[in-house]
Amino acid sequence: MGRITDTVKTLLIINVIFFIGSQLLGDVAYEYFALWFVKNPNFQVWQIVTHMFMHGSFTHILFNMYALWAFGGPIEQMLGQKRFLFFYFTAGIGAALLHTLVNFYGYQSGVQDLLDAGMNMTQVDNFFLTGEYPKAILDTVPMDTLQSAYEAFTTPAVGASGAIYGILVAFGMMFPNVELFLLFVPVPIKAKYFIPAIILLDLFSGVTGYSLFGGSIAHFAHVGGALFGFLMMYYWKKNQFNDNRWY
Repeated sequence: MGRITDTVKTLLIINVIFFIGSQLLGDVAYEYFALWFVKNPNFQVWQIVTHMFMHGSFTHILFNMYALWAFGGPIEQMLGQKRFLFFYFTAGIGAALLHTLVNFYGYQSGVQDLLDAGMNMTQVDNFFLTGEYPKAILDTVPMDTLQSAYEAFTTPAVGASGAIYGILVAFGMMFPNVELFLLFVPVPIKAKYFIPAIILLDLFSGVTGYSLFGGSIAHFAHVGGALFGFLMMYYWKKNQFNDNRWY
């Protein structure tokens, strides 16, 4: 966690520029650059990448950029600039992929429940576009199901968290015995214990819907970034970083 490296510095600057721009432009920026559900009219292919530079609040970007600075530098020094960039974007895109797959499952389950309850496809499409539905549908479809499916369709994903989780996994694999201090926890915890713990916590929150840190968190995006980060680092460690085909 020493000096700031060149690529990490560039990523920090780009994230800050995007954040300032999004605050100035408001909803328009999120409409074009956040990651929308694939069936949502706002979805565009470039959002798979641009959502990594968008953040929902000052606190959101502050924590992500702190983690990028603290853990990204040592990983870039180890991997080199090209491999680090490949790693960063692959983890971020992997996070978007898992997040989208989970949302698609929730959306598709909601569609099927609504069709089984007697709605036709036109009514179903109208529900996802407007939020309107026949009140009688609640006799057969739970409100939680409607809300979950609607949120999967209408809530965009933003943030570098998926890529950051990939970096955290890489850090834990390469520096397992480095002791980390957690906010509000006055004792050091080794990286090999801390990082798996927060990933398991995200997995628990994603599966159960119960989050210790509040709502509007894309837990499966975190898990996806961690998974792709682990697969890349496992491959590179196994091949002793000698295979240049993967960056």
